[in-house]
Amino acid sequence: MAACPSGRAVVTGVVLAGGQGRRMGGIDKGLVELDGRPMIARVLDRFAPQVDEVLINANQNLDRYRAFGFDVVSDAVGGYAGPLAGLHAAMMRATRPLVCTVPCDSPFLPPDLVARLSGALATAGAQLAVARTFDQPHPVFCLVRRDVLPHLEAFLAAGGRKIDAWYATLAVVEVAFDDEAEAFRNINTADELAAAARPPS
Repeated sequence: MAACPSGRAVVTGVVLAGGQGRRMGGIDKGLVELDGRPMIARVLDRFAPQVDEVLINANQNLDRYRAFGFDVVSDAVGGYAGPLAGLHAAMMRATRPLVCTVPCDSPFLPPDLVARLSGALATAGAQLAVARTFDQPHPVFCLVRRDVLPHLEAFLAAGGRKIDAWYATLAVVEVAFDDEAEAFRNINTADELAAAARPPS
């Protein structure tokens, strides 16, 4: 596995912000504010220090996303085809041998996410590592070898869209984050946003 001089794996990080935010009333979730800051800003604060290059996958409000200072890539597959389309777009642009994805609506993501995924990927010799808390995998928190891009392109070209169905065709290692389960909390609705903004009791 390619590594930088410090020994850490060399990774392109991708924040997935390409959805339509249906459960948030059609609002672009990455730009929704949590305690006065867009959610994607909070995601970037935690994620950017873990990777060597950052891309934002977005299909609307592109200028607003570019204002965060990172390259923005849009889906090459039309029709808001989901996280696999975002991963595909990012893998085509990525310049590092590994690509890690996180969603724009998980502002509490673990600060050691990439280190733990990359360590497990190397140890297992897998093609993809995915985070899991207890018995729940989190498919959009994954680290994948960029050289599987042709395989993903073929899956999408055949009409595949379900991320777990694609994973099933790869050598996958699940990585337990039971000690950080709350870090994978995502915000899909206005009620969840309000709950996340309240101070703990």
